[in-house]
Amino acid sequence: MRTKLLSAVAALALVAGGTLANAEELRLSHQWSNKDARHKVAQMVADDVAAANVDLEIKIFGSKSLFKPREQYKPLSRGQLDMTMFPLSYAGGQQPAFNLTLMPGLVKNHDHAARLSSSPFMDAIEAKMAEDDVMVLVHGYLAGGFVGKDKCITKPEDVKGLQTRAAGKAFEQMLAGAGASIASMASSEIYTAMQTGVLNAANTSSSSFVSYRIYEQVKCYTPAGDVALWFMYQPLLMNKSKFDSLSEAQQAALEAAAAKAQAFYLAEAKKQDAASVGVFEAAGVEIATMTPADFEAWRAIAKETSYKKFVSDVSDGQKLLDLALAVE
Repeated sequence: MRTKLLSAVAALALVAGGTLANAEELRLSHQWSNKDARHKVAQMVADDVAAANVDLEIKIFGSKSLFKPREQYKPLSRGQLDMTMFPLSYAGGQQPAFNLTLMPGLVKNHDHAARLSSSPFMDAIEAKMAEDDVMVLVHGYLAGGFVGKDKCITKPEDVKGLQTRAAGKAFEQMLAGAGASIASMASSEIYTAMQTGVLNAANTSSSSFVSYRIYEQVKCYTPAGDVALWFMYQPLLMNKSKFDSLSEAQQAALEAAAAKAQAFYLAEAKKQDAASVGVFEAAGVEIATMTPADFEAWRAIAKETSYKKFVSDVSDGQKLLDLALAVE
């Protein structure tokens, strides 16, 4: 009897071990550290899928350990990568329409961003992704603001004559339209450029302003608040064919995990903006506020610069722009 019992236990262990060994593994790549909100979103999805016990495991490769930051979309579309947390405008070279997801004045605040994510505008962007065998699991935008080395920047005339760094070509076009001189560089180079007098002003994300300690080099910070110019769409994407190949239970687990992570992402994005204000205040930096009138003044310049360029460069650009602007 004892021998039979031991044999049954051994058989069960073998089955359980085999099930674990045969679990489907998905590879998820991103460029950030494990302290970043975008990594936390990815980890939340991975943990919830594992807890669902549907023989599906997500292995995360962070800190650009698998692919370079801007080189993740192509392998994702080719099925060489399963998932990525990715700023979609990085793939603007493959799909010029994606440049609309980093466009000044298109998003007013985080709640507006959430409405954009569930609008016909995003349906049109997702249709472009589907052409590349890519789908969205988690929608999300991150916001940013301005810093001034010697003065506050809230309205277009504040940048006239200043050497300014912007995040993205569309922002460079708008700032140049407002009379700024443009210095193109990575956000990691802002600190030294401010320190050496190369830059008078800069525009980037709330998290980058804090992580690169820009508060040590500036007099004034204009954070993302009730209105902000800088919003960048940074979703969790998946190869569509890979998703379609999963079982119904696995797909359901992914979708449930993604819905929970999307709510967390929105709350976390708002927290990042508020936290950045505290850091700058603690460093003795003046905090400025952009008003709705300031926002509209910037958007008027963007319409004549960035928006015009987008429409001229993209075959269905006007239609996509109209869809985005229609979201209140």
